Amino acid sequence: MFGRKKNTAYEMDMTSGGLLPKILVYSGPLVLTGILQLLYNAADVVVIGRFASNEALAAVTSTGSLINLLVNVFMGLSVGANVVIARDYGARNAEGVHRAEHTAVALACVMGFAVGAAGFFLARPLLELMDSPEDVIDGAALYVKIYFLGMPANMLYNFGAATLRAVGDTKRPLYYLTVSGIVNVALNLFLVIVCRMDVAGVAIATVTSQVISAVLVLGCLLRSDGDIRLDPKKLRIHKRELKDIARVGLPAGVQGSLFSVSNVLIQSSVNSFGSLVVAGNGIASNAEGFVYTAMNAQYQAALTFASQNYGAGKNDRVRRVMWLCLGAVIVIGFGMGMLFLLCGESILGLYNSDARVIAYGMNRLQVILPYYFLCGMMDVMVGQLRGIGYSVMPMIVSLTGACLLRIVWIFTVFAAEPTQYMLYVSYPVSWAATFSAHMACYLAVRTRKLPVRKAGAV
Repeated sequence: MFGRKKNTAYEMDMTSGGLLPKILVYSGPLVLTGILQLLYNAADVVVIGRFASNEALAAVTSTGSLINLLVNVFMGLSVGANVVIARDYGARNAEGVHRAEHTAVALACVMGFAVGAAGFFLARPLLELMDSPEDVIDGAALYVKIYFLGMPANMLYNFGAATLRAVGDTKRPLYYLTVSGIVNVALNLFLVIVCRMDVAGVAIATVTSQVISAVLVLGCLLRSDGDIRLDPKKLRIHKRELKDIARVGLPAGVQGSLFSVSNVLIQSSVNSFGSLVVAGNGIASNAEGFVYTAMNAQYQAALTFASQNYGAGKNDRVRRVMWLCLGAVIVIGFGMGMLFLLCGESILGLYNSDARVIAYGMNRLQVILPYYFLCGMMDVMVGQLRGIGYSVMPMIVSLTGACLLRIVWIFTVFAAEPTQYMLYVSYPVSWAATFSAHMACYLAVRTRKLPVRKAGAV
């Protein structure tokens, strides 16, 4: 019997009723969660940019691609957990939900400590490989080391939040992020302005907020009276569930990490222009994140709605999910992109008052934002294909159309004309190529009937 009891007000059955209203209800808190997360991350950048040096700003903003490189393979497994739990939830398989959730949390514990140790000890050598500027590398290495001390909490939060999203609960992660984010901002102000800790202060505030969010989401799962109740005594890695999670999650993680390889190369190319360009690129990238996170909510919706309906065998609804999410991401991506471009100098001025840094940031925004919706469309296609079990296909397409294309671009087009414009234009070119390839794959899949999934299988 499918044992849904309490907390159903937070959960969502995506296999019946109107799709568009439910997609909007589901994705709304995701958008707010992402924007809040970015506001808190932006607070890191604003505080360090306003009350510390440009070198300290560059140290904090230049580490994102390296952190993603080390983390994405393992975070990809949280995508696998989301898909497996959502499918079993849609199939009314309570035991499958229970086993997948406990496997996911156990994985998060193991991987959190392993990745944390690797990131701590490899921080400086990897930054040296990226040609981090001499006036930046010490601060960047310190930031990365402290950040990875919080990796166990980071993993636990992400896997716990993936469990809640799989059953349609996007509200409580929003509440928990609000609490931890307020603490993050308060600590930023205290540690950087009062204690003069600059890079270390920002990193400590980030790790503290991650610990708080992990405690809150785990507390939610422990107190749940529904199918996602977490029992510490039953934490173990179940072989079948691990295989199912890995089948979806490993390709997603490999894709994310290899994407980060191309971004590391781009960051290395940015580093060659000096610390002012690094700082400008960093604040522009941070500002772009507000547009991206709004679009990414549609990726999450496509992933989870497709998974639940696939588990329930409702393939007509699976197909409708993609078109609705594509339409939403175009409106969001283009509308927000043009608005942010129009207000670009004012927005970047919130991060840093140096006119040179703002000008370098605008160089990036002018190339990226008019075409940013293509990135969202690409991601929706990935979510849709993963949700129906095609995880290797979008990985191969994405790595070829985006990652490999960007690497080739850097060593050919950018090498021939090493300007900021030629570097940044690699992004929209790769998004357009990759979306087109994903759509071709979807049309090929659509020509045959989607397989009906049996409960408990992936």
